[in-house]
Amino acid sequence: MAKGWYILHVYSGYEAKIERTIRSMLEKNELSGDIVCDVKSPTETVVDVVKDKDGNPKKTKDGKPMRKEVKHLVLPGYLMLEMDLPNIGWKQVTSTIRRINGVTGFAGYGPNERPRPISDDEAKAMLQRSGDIKGEKTVRVRQNFEIGETIKLREGSWAGFEAQIQEISLEKNKAVVGIPVFGRMTPLEVELTQIEKI
Repeated sequence: MAKGWYILHVYSGYEAKIERTIRSMLEKNELSGDIVCDVKSPTETVVDVVKDKDGNPKKTKDGKPMRKEVKHLVLPGYLMLEMDLPNIGWKQVTSTIRRINGVTGFAGYGPNERPRPISDDEAKAMLQRSGDIKGEKTVRVRQNFEIGETIKLREGSWAGFEAQIQEISLEKNKAVVGIPVFGRMTPLEVELTQIEKI
């Protein structure tokens, strides 16, 4: 036996309720804490620009676009279960979990199949997005920029300058923009939160 993260498919909108139910079952010893080690419904923070009824960005008092942070599920309709699933008795454990109201089963496996954990890299990526790995929380910017688009820099030493997007990296929440300096396009890497549409 070895600990691993398993993906549990649940009804959409029931993620938090089922997470509470599993935690309650662990407290009441209806599920063994030696087998089911943790349960998570990972969420991530997404920064979005607030828009008025016409779709234009609302501005703050100092003229910058108004932004809000919104929490989104990393895996809508799924939960992550950290389990140390035994070779003998696994069917009883998985059956108990499947009988929870709102659970449809383990992702990719039927009721008579032993589920397999996701890879460590996949688990780390999901936990990192939700900030469950200490010191590695990421805030994702809702991106609606396109390569080649002209934007305005909001912050930094180039604030107020117009630039053209050359590359976008959603994983890093960064973009490479070209700024005209002495008649030549000079690449500059900036955070997506530092740029705005014109």
